[in-house]
Amino acid sequence: MIAFLSAMIYLLARGEIEQDLFWALFCVVPIVIAGQIDDIFPVPARYRMLVQAVCAIGGLYMLGGIDALAVGNVTLNGWWLNAAALFYVIWMTNLYNFIDGIDGYAASEAVYVGVASFLLFGNMPGIFIAAAAAGFLIFNWHKASIFMGDVGSAPLGFIFAILSLSDAERGEFAGWMVLLSLFWLDATLTLWRRFRRGERLSSAHKKHAYQRLVQSGWAHDRVVCYAMGVNLFLFLLLWFTPESAYGAVLIVDIIVLYALVRYVDRKKAFS
Repeated sequence: MIAFLSAMIYLLARGEIEQDLFWALFCVVPIVIAGQIDDIFPVPARYRMLVQAVCAIGGLYMLGGIDALAVGNVTLNGWWLNAAALFYVIWMTNLYNFIDGIDGYAASEAVYVGVASFLLFGNMPGIFIAAAAAGFLIFNWHKASIFMGDVGSAPLGFIFAILSLSDAERGEFAGWMVLLSLFWLDATLTLWRRFRRGERLSSAHKKHAYQRLVQSGWAHDRVVCYAMGVNLFLFLLLWFTPESAYGAVLIVDIIVLYALVRYVDRKKAFS
């Protein structure tokens, strides 16, 4: 996080990042601090959520609020988008932490999303996220000698949420949702299935699709490599598709990933 935020200062000095986006990204600092404290002395979830909510409100304020949201050829408008965006930022912050459960997975996703967002959307912060995550990944690859922890994973989720919302009024937002889909679909679907079963949602579990693949006998690095293969497929779909059709790509993406989750169900039942 120190390397990434230092790079953002560099971009601001060169005039290569807008000031509103710069300050929105810097709203992540309290989340970094809270994550560091939680990694040493566990902090109750309600306090972490409060910090995340304040940071999310600050980030959205710095972006100037969300007045419109483009998903392919459909554009949504209304004040309620800010409420939806607030929930989205908090959820992304937490789910990235949830998915950081095996060696190399969260870091590999950060490298992928960072590089892909730069190539597809010209998103300059993305390339610096990828560079920082790649340096970390060298030591986090299976078998890992260092781990990301809350201080790394939660801020990444926040940063990706802010970057995607900075493109909310453009067709790129649907593209961002495709790039991030491997994480948000697994986390969201798992949460929904646990809710349907009447489970206590705040309790620890190992029911995400990637965790169940490991339980079925797959090594950590095998799961990560296959996951990045899926990500490469999704990137190529976006690369060869006009921006106006990103909404259709998102639909195809959800269908493909849901089919993969059902495949994981056969390998290791959701129980």
